Amino acid sequence: MRYHNITHDDMLNGDGLRTVLWVSGCEHRCEGCHNPITWDETSGLIFDAEAEDELFGYLKKAYISGITFSGGDPLFPDNRSEVARIAKRVKEETPEKTIWLYTGYVWEQICNLPVIQYADVLVDGKYIKELADPKLFWRGSSNQRVINVPETLDKKQIVLYTK
Repeated sequence: MRYHNITHDDMLNGDGLRTVLWVSGCEHRCEGCHNPITWDETSGLIFDAEAEDELFGYLKKAYISGITFSGGDPLFPDNRSEVARIAKRVKEETPEKTIWLYTGYVWEQICNLPVIQYADVLVDGKYIKELADPKLFWRGSSNQRVINVPETLDKKQIVLYTK
């Protein structure tokens, strides 16, 4: 897997202060995307052991609420297994941290992927420029949903995340 950046103390990509892994690769290519440089799965840097150590170094700080996977698309087919592996490690080593996952796929397309069992919140759906609204929390366009993953899995119907 390749990535473009690891940010920390991020307040825009999920609830609380977060560490964000910006992965490479996206097949959605949404008009008006904020990160078109991440679309190419061969762009950015290789996510190696050094990058993983950096990620977990930020994540283990007491004031960090959790990790957000963004990009690109963490659920781009070539990213899925590595994102699932990292998410599993997050849950094992820092179970108090939350995992947010941004994807252009909708819940119904990806709800059975292994990574979903580790996610706390999933923001789904393509960004649609015509539905953009800067007043929305944690999403760019009104078609996107902020889904409470554990409750959705438990109730077998979509439950939206509310703070």
